[in-house]
Amino acid sequence: MKRNGFYLLLGIVAIVLVCIFWYSVEHNLALLMELSFVAAVAIVYYVKVNYTDFTEDERDIKIAEQAMGRTMQVFWVAFCAVSIGGVMQLLHVPSFAPRQPPPANIVGEFSPKMMGFLQLGLLCLMIFLYVGFRLYYARKYGDWETDEE
Repeated sequence: MKRNGFYLLLGIVAIVLVCIFWYSVEHNLALLMELSFVAAVAIVYYVKVNYTDFTEDERDIKIAEQAMGRTMQVFWVAFCAVSIGGVMQLLHVPSFAPRQPPPANIVGEFSPKMMGFLQLGLLCLMIFLYVGFRLYYARKYGDWETDEE
């Protein structure tokens, strides 16, 4: 498995863990999440030990630096925007007219549990952003050129 494939696998494992986390919370199965996390770490470790593209030169380091920098530049904006919006939604106190009963669900469709799911989803987004920027900079700096002499 090549390096970019490894990062894609890492993103897929993270998405699966988010889904298992959601299921575990909904059905109150903490043990399922704990076992899933341990299994995911074991899978990622096994794949990392056996992946074939481990050589690292100056170009790889430059590509990784550029990809990490751009990932953080894009990610912090998305993460902050979603987090600020979620906190504003959670802190919103509805005003009631004197003769109207309060609605059944004051918070609305957005619950504190959903904020955690959004943040976990954003962490998965960060992995995919890194892979995308890594692919972009690998092409830009000629990481896959095979005609070196």
